[in-house]
Amino acid sequence: MPPNKKNPLGLNALQLKTLTLFQALAALENHATPATDEPGAVVIDDLPHPHGDHFHLGDAVVASRNATGLANPAVWTALARKDLIRNNHPSGQLVVTAAGLAYETGLGDLLHRADH
Repeated sequence: MPPNKKNPLGLNALQLKTLTLFQALAALENHATPATDEPGAVVIDDLPHPHGDHFHLGDAVVASRNATGLANPAVWTALARKDLIRNNHPSGQLVVTAAGLAYETGLGDLLHRADH
């Protein structure tokens, strides 16, 4: 069977949502910095904390129900196995690789732009 062009690595829905959020975090200066040891990769320094049913990523609002993968070690392991992220233990730093940043999740609408 040929690979799925829209999701060539066969990520499941939770993995796609989580990678989408990691990509959004990587674009925010107050959450991420360029990786010094890997060109094109970004270190996520700060994960968001939900308040109520949502949390903020820059000017976007994300429903907490769409972010359960941020605290799910199995999701992180699956994304790392596919070389989309690295979880540097024991420091706990999350690195989104260049491949992870470039992966088209198709879930940009997960981030709702808001003014509050």
